[in-house]
Amino acid sequence: MKKFNKVITAILALILASISCQAWQTSGLPGVPATTSTPAMTAGPTIQAPVFTSSQPYKITGTFKSTSEIGGEFSDNVLYAERQVILVDLHGFITRNKEWEVPVNSQVIGHVQYDPKNASGFYELILPGIPQGTLNDVDNNGQQNAGVEVFVMDYEPNIANDPFLSGDDRLRGWPGNQSSIKTNPDDDGEVTGGKLIVYAPESGEGFPTGFGADGKLFTADDPIAPLQAGYSVINLDTNPFTVSQSPEAELPLYEAPDAGPKDYSKDSYTQSFDNLLKFLSTEYAFNGIDGKQPDYQQLIAQIRPRVEQAEKDKNAQAFYAALRDLTYAFKDGHVGVDGGDLSSQDFRTNYSGSLGFTVRVLDDNQVLVNSVLSGGPAEKAGMKIGALITQFDGKSVMDAIQAQTLFFGNKSSDVSILYSKAVVLTRTKPGAVANVTFKNPGGQEKSAQLTSIPEVDSLLKELGYDKSEALLPVELQTLTVDGKDIGYIKINSNLDDLNLILRLFERGLKKFQEQKVAGIIIDLRKNSGGVNLGLAGFLTDQEIPIGLLEYYDSTQGKFAAKDKADRIIANQNQYRFDEIAVLVGLSCASACELEAYGFSKVPGAVVVGQYPTGGIEAEVSKGQIKMPESISMQFPTGRKVLEDGSLFLEGVGVQPTIKVPVNAENVLTSEDIILKAAQNAILGK
Repeated sequence: MKKFNKVITAILALILASISCQAWQTSGLPGVPATTSTPAMTAGPTIQAPVFTSSQPYKITGTFKSTSEIGGEFSDNVLYAERQVILVDLHGFITRNKEWEVPVNSQVIGHVQYDPKNASGFYELILPGIPQGTLNDVDNNGQQNAGVEVFVMDYEPNIANDPFLSGDDRLRGWPGNQSSIKTNPDDDGEVTGGKLIVYAPESGEGFPTGFGADGKLFTADDPIAPLQAGYSVINLDTNPFTVSQSPEAELPLYEAPDAGPKDYSKDSYTQSFDNLLKFLSTEYAFNGIDGKQPDYQQLIAQIRPRVEQAEKDKNAQAFYAALRDLTYAFKDGHVGVDGGDLSSQDFRTNYSGSLGFTVRVLDDNQVLVNSVLSGGPAEKAGMKIGALITQFDGKSVMDAIQAQTLFFGNKSSDVSILYSKAVVLTRTKPGAVANVTFKNPGGQEKSAQLTSIPEVDSLLKELGYDKSEALLPVELQTLTVDGKDIGYIKINSNLDDLNLILRLFERGLKKFQEQKVAGIIIDLRKNSGGVNLGLAGFLTDQEIPIGLLEYYDSTQGKFAAKDKADRIIANQNQYRFDEIAVLVGLSCASACELEAYGFSKVPGAVVVGQYPTGGIEAEVSKGQIKMPESISMQFPTGRKVLEDGSLFLEGVGVQPTIKVPVNAENVLTSEDIILKAAQNAILGK
């Protein structure tokens, strides 16, 4: 039983991976500090305060907490190994310049104690005697004054290079999440509250005491009052603002108000369902897109009566099943439901049985048996590897495949849906019976009645689950083919220590360049996504546009972009190779697809695979949902589009430029034919 439970856990982990996504972000409650008390932690290093000749702040402390459910900045997934806070110059916001880069010489780093169990932390920072920020004349008196330096505290873990926000890990504009200010993402990141640290070189410099009639900070209608020289902490949550020069100040860090999960868990079944549908009908990322937006009224008519009945019967399993079937209406790989034990029970009841064989749909739409379970029902009926399936339960096998539902995660592209439905074809309830017609290689067509048995190993293999989990997110190897060296970089995950991913990847590039290899292969086939790191920036000095991110804008009543298109920016360190091959497959999803797309745009690169990437590209941090019975759901709320308004990657993915055929010979071989095709491409074969 213990072994079976481990298998279920592995399967559910795969389900969650299939609905997870890129660039995880944290979440929180609008305008409310996450915590006001310091979490219990081990003692950190003692920080000695400098001696000041006047009474003013020198020591800043604070707390932070995440309510994220999807593995963002504060998850147990060790995305950030080097956690820190930084005193950040707010000149970018004061000038409303989102491209302004925070200068390194203005930055001061503080120590963080982090409690992963409670996803919370405590920080300390000692202010410098004389800060090196940018002076801003904000007194609106029409005269040229020296001005003041304005700072915020910001949680900024180190990802690349040195600990400061510089080089490949720079900050443009101003912080909007886990900083000492509160911002409004629906109003272009305008500051709405929180606390600032202000340094006045001399007494009498003017500073706002309120937001003014326009409700915005650092604009012409702000009321102004003079500051004392030195440091001051400005509380923006009072009216008028209050100023403190106490030696020690507490500045809690605030989560972005739109980053928290929508919590309907305390509602009744029907109330939570109604709230969910109201949210989706407005903010689901692909509303208005043909083939993507479901018929919400039809869903309500079909699903709500089941929810009502489940509530009447107090039947949690029935409630979960209704929500699961709701997700089936979305052709979207980011949509999913996790019911915990309810999902496990669903699997045990409906999918833990195997007919003893698995199939693969070939390019010519023939359905080939690619594995037969030793001693299983199919083998006992005489089925052999390489057999062609023609009929299944009285239907043509392709019709039978198309009729399947996708228990193991929704999909976005037709090719991915077909592949996944073929996996589900031979999964059923233990003891269920299916009539299968097949033709062995060189044999005659025959039919057999197969009774399923409990078995999961073949399913895990088809889903790509590898029991020997990689110890590192990036693996490096030099391959010697026909006497020539080829650099091989396998990126297993973008949901791991991001600093380590970057360092290992760049180390591979550096070493392979030193070795003067014939080319490099970048293998993304098993990478299910996480955080897009723009790794292609090491291989080109040109920016690579990666789509414009749109969200529903309630003021306009439509989806709209607030910023210009995202882009991959050239890294400071550059590496060049004569030949580059990128290996892709359907398991490469979300952030992995952005990486694959970036690599595909490097001059001279080729993309190799039997299938494209998963075609699952959207933003999900604002679409986390808590439902009753500890059920969690995910729906994307941000979509990426091209300049012409068409979707970017969603439903299409990154297509191979060298397509390896899905035919009987390639499906049945034990050789890594995709890797071989990449090697041949690099060697000019």
